[in-house]
Amino acid sequence: MTAPKQSTPRPFGFAKLPARYAGVVLPFFLSLIMTCVVSLISTLRGVGFGVGFFPLWLGSWGLSWLVAFPTLLLVLPLVRKATAAVVRQD
Repeated sequence: MTAPKQSTPRPFGFAKLPARYAGVVLPFFLSLIMTCVVSLISTLRGVGFGVGFFPLWLGSWGLSWLVAFPTLLLVLPLVRKATAAVVRQD
């Protein structure tokens, strides 16, 4: 008799995506994190922290992400090639 098959933990209760989606998922998360940080810093520098900061920041973040995500999808293959050109593949 064999032991029951253990299922892999599911993050957030969802099944993992197939590996073929990594080329979209990586830029998705990268763009979310980077635009969050950059828009936060830019908004703080531009208007300071006060009344109305969060709606202004969230609007900036949303617009930044709408530009960043498709840009990353287009640019990432070029960045990988440039990286391969300057980094030794051991």
